[in-house]
Amino acid sequence: MEKKTVLFICSFNSVRSQIAEGLLNARCKDRYTVFSAGIAPAGLNPYAVEVMKEAGIDISAQKSKQLNHFTTTRFDYVITMCDRVKAAVPKSIPKGETIIHRGFVSPSDIGENKVQILADFRALRDDINAWLTEIFPECPDNRSGAGELKKERVPE
Repeated sequence: MEKKTVLFICSFNSVRSQIAEGLLNARCKDRYTVFSAGIAPAGLNPYAVEVMKEAGIDISAQKSKQLNHFTTTRFDYVITMCDRVKAAVPKSIPKGETIIHRGFVSPSDIGENKVQILADFRALRDDINAWLTEIFPECPDNRSGAGELKKERVPE
């Protein structure tokens, strides 16, 4: 069976799309070839790396990629993850057999102290994880504690 291709797109390719890429790769690497990109790549966010590591997924080797690197590529799934991208660059979004949009909270709207930032990044990771289960039901989260990613205790 030929693997299907998936492209996750957000503004900076530093958090949302990187988390989605890591989660889907962890779930279904044998079924999908997964990519992510942004309109203005800003590098991989260290908090995204940290909360994914807590979930047993290492995304530290992933790189931020410019969306224009993929404009001539046709994907099976093209998934936009923020309203800004969907509105700002509709003609720049690569062609896809299936186009999906879901706006997730912007990492720039997330808390200011490290404890709150990590809690918000965990919530974002878990929201994306649950959403991926809806889109790709054939790729369940089979890690221990599936459906509820390992969560670090947040001090009171």
